[in-house]
Amino acid sequence: MAAFRIFMAVLFVGIAAYTGVTISNHGWYLIPVFFGDMATMAWPGQFNFDFLCFLLLSALWVSWRHNFSAAGFALGAIASVGGMLFLSAYLFIVAGQVDGDVRKLLLGRARANAFTGAAASH
Repeated sequence: MAAFRIFMAVLFVGIAAYTGVTISNHGWYLIPVFFGDMATMAWPGQFNFDFLCFLLLSALWVSWRHNFSAAGFALGAIASVGGMLFLSAYLFIVAGQVDGDVRKLLLGRARANAFTGAAASH
């Protein structure tokens, strides 16, 4: 799990640095460019649409992992716009809280514990 956390930290630093340079060169003018590229129906738009689908899947997973609670919906909303900058930080933190248990990382503590209990009773 330590290697995974290091990987998440490297991704976070890389994305944060790249984002900082992009903002300094082009400003915060993302939304019209992002959706404008999709409207052209060319490869940049295809990439943006693919990325948007990943953002939505990430948001759904984070919300689900938190049992669609208020906190889960809030984290999901952040995931839907935060991309890898959010997800790398989120996974770095959560990976440090799950004692190396990938089931807890992916499912959340309650589901992982229920899964382990159900598996043990069979």
